[in-house]
Amino acid sequence: MGLLTAAETAAFLLIGLPAGAWVDRMRKRTLMIRADVVRAVAMASVPLAGFAGALTMYQLYLVALVTGAATVFFDVAHQSYLPQLLSKEQLVAGNGALETVRSSAQVTGPGLGGGLVQLVGAHLAIVADAIGYLLSALFLLAIRQPESKPEPVPGASLRKDVAEGLRFVLGHPLLRVIAGATGLGNFFSAMLMATQTVFLVRVLDLQPGVVGLMLSASAVGGLAGALCAGRLARRFGHARIIWLASLVSAPFALLWPLAGKGAAAALFAVASAAVFFGAVVYNVAQVSFRQTLCPPRLLGRMNATLRFLMWGSLPLGALVGGGVADALGARAALWVCAVGFLLVPLPLLLSPLRSMRDLPDAD
Repeated sequence: MGLLTAAETAAFLLIGLPAGAWVDRMRKRTLMIRADVVRAVAMASVPLAGFAGALTMYQLYLVALVTGAATVFFDVAHQSYLPQLLSKEQLVAGNGALETVRSSAQVTGPGLGGGLVQLVGAHLAIVADAIGYLLSALFLLAIRQPESKPEPVPGASLRKDVAEGLRFVLGHPLLRVIAGATGLGNFFSAMLMATQTVFLVRVLDLQPGVVGLMLSASAVGGLAGALCAGRLARRFGHARIIWLASLVSAPFALLWPLAGKGAAAALFAVASAAVFFGAVVYNVAQVSFRQTLCPPRLLGRMNATLRFLMWGSLPLGALVGGGVADALGARAALWVCAVGFLLVPLPLLLSPLRSMRDLPDAD
């Protein structure tokens, strides 16, 4: 499980930086459609191999690597594309709306997935993933706003473009802190992803359908966070809500390893809902700030650089989570994960964000 989770997220570490330079040179919508098609084909290969009786873990690793690489390009492109569709004043609402839609899908997705696994088997359930990516491509085709191809910059090179994105991010004190805190949070999130299914199935002895419902709890919290993010930012301040959301929600992570069989399993769901409520509020605020701050020509590189710094920790966390669970058990791995979440707010509290109510203008 640790290796599979690491394979799914390895692309953020391996190609995260050059992906931003490539995205800045391409039409964003076209790139996202191509990424969806690649992911759909990769996912469709799993049930086909299952029907043929030839499905192996090595194929799953390869599918995870391919879909992860396509996801890197899709995610960098969509965060760079939104400012072309919305004004700066609409970005917080727009990001909140996207998080609402994403979280709504994640509320039903794990439960539906667990039910399909129980009814038709895991390899057939993945057909739903392939169909989902194709539907995503069709929705993107429905966007009618014209998008011109970025003009080439004389003397530009991949190395120079990557270096410019790194200088922009690392040279900004607030972006550096946000990258550090988010990278730390993602490291322990990957530990959770690598061990939670094993914990729920082998330690708590839950059936696949119930496991799906448990995993939906994080999305329920994320949906609530997306719906509340704009209101909370206006009430407490766009800068203050970044560290406040993390500080308030992190202690709930301690409920993960305390979950037990029977009714005590609900502690796992409560922890997931609370932690991911704070995570989504945090993400809406910091992503909106990044999009407002960055010049349009640098958006792809800025987003890719931050993805590299923040998401590059995912495969590392997955491998560590799998290793700890193998050596000490899944519950011990969750204890390490929970304590780690308590550390996430520290970089934010020790930064200039601590004394700010609202984020500064782009100037």
